[in-house]
Amino acid sequence: MTSIKEQAAISRLLSFLQDWDNAGKVARSHILNTFIETNQGKTAPELEQEFSQGASLFLVRLTTWLRLIYMTGSCLDKLLKSIGIFLSAVSSNRYLIEFLEVGGVLTLLEILGLEKIKEEDKKESIRLLQVIANSGRKYKELICESYGVRSIAEFLAKSKSEETQEEVQILLDSLVHGNPKYQNQVYKGLIALLPCASPKAQQLSLQTLRTAQSIVGTTHPSIVDCVLKVLRTMHLEVQYEAIELIKDLVNYDVCQALLKGLVALLIPSVKETSKLQPKILNGREPLRLGLREGLLGLRSRAFRLTAAPPPDSAVLQLTANLPVFLQQAAAAKAIGVLARSNTSIAEEMLHLRVVHSLMAAMGNTDHSNSQRQASLTLESNAEDLYMKIDSIQADILAANKVNVSKALSISGVSYSNMSFYLGPCGEDQLAYTTYFQKEGSEGKE
Repeated sequence: MTSIKEQAAISRLLSFLQDWDNAGKVARSHILNTFIETNQGKTAPELEQEFSQGASLFLVRLTTWLRLIYMTGSCLDKLLKSIGIFLSAVSSNRYLIEFLEVGGVLTLLEILGLEKIKEEDKKESIRLLQVIANSGRKYKELICESYGVRSIAEFLAKSKSEETQEEVQILLDSLVHGNPKYQNQVYKGLIALLPCASPKAQQLSLQTLRTAQSIVGTTHPSIVDCVLKVLRTMHLEVQYEAIELIKDLVNYDVCQALLKGLVALLIPSVKETSKLQPKILNGREPLRLGLREGLLGLRSRAFRLTAAPPPDSAVLQLTANLPVFLQQAAAAKAIGVLARSNTSIAEEMLHLRVVHSLMAAMGNTDHSNSQRQASLTLESNAEDLYMKIDSIQADILAANKVNVSKALSISGVSYSNMSFYLGPCGEDQLAYTTYFQKEGSEGKE
């Protein structure tokens, strides 16, 4: 037989539940506010004490209302926070199971794809998914089996809030850890995010990919092409993460393909550079090739397209932002980073004629950063040498036929047996002459 105190507690619970059942949206919103304020951070036993061992009766009402109103977004933030109090409480496994049994995961994932829902509400949905994923392997598998990786990745790509995107990254990182059955699915989902239009999503995906790659162990064939395309970005934080991932990938079976791809990016194809015409002139006279281009050959066309008459400075500045040249500069930078960190990689790139390609990149007068990065990678008084190269020297560089397969110096890694004379270049007239000397010799060869 229950005591008077227990009977009073049960009576209060029944009265509370009746108030909830009879309340409209406004009244329920006030009830949720009070619940959040008074129960935030409580453990499961404390919640049971608060509800006279009937906390589940209130939770089931919350989940039922969630399924009814989540498509409208009404009171969704308060409702999700209230459910979160139950799911995140210490010793809350019972509440978690009850929430999952009524399709809680599917509801949370569907919220992410609804356009009418506010960003803040979607962030609360992500936080609940984090709580579920952190509860154990079987819960991570449940999220993945519910097509969660795809929904979460698509939301990361479309989200406009960097704070929300960072919450998504935490969730994806959780899903890739301790989830051997579906870790490859998460890994592929991260790769699929790389071409997206959001720089923040690209940055976070690249960061998480480094972790995922070490966990998965094997590489997906598409990762090389996807990472190299990211180098077209104008955002330095994205470029940095891409190069950091490249540094990791050279330790896997895609090393050769990656190095070949980086070297190839130093000399954009005529097909790529032909796309510059409408972007540079936009209604002006068509581009023409100078006389030197005809003599020096097709390779110099990549860099010596000029307008007649010359476009104004505002139009010229557009070339600095063209993705193909941004990619070229980033590739030169990445090659320098790899060469400085690993001698064997530097030697491998010599066999790929990287010196020839770097010199060609130095001849790209349409993009000074390509010249600078290529010069820094070759390391020859490089900080300002590219600024002193005249048009004839640029043509010589762009059309060079240098073929060095071994014995050279790239980014501080010393080799020998090559001589190349660039010609008069101010104070640095011997810069490239001395750079390609045999080791131990003095003066130019």
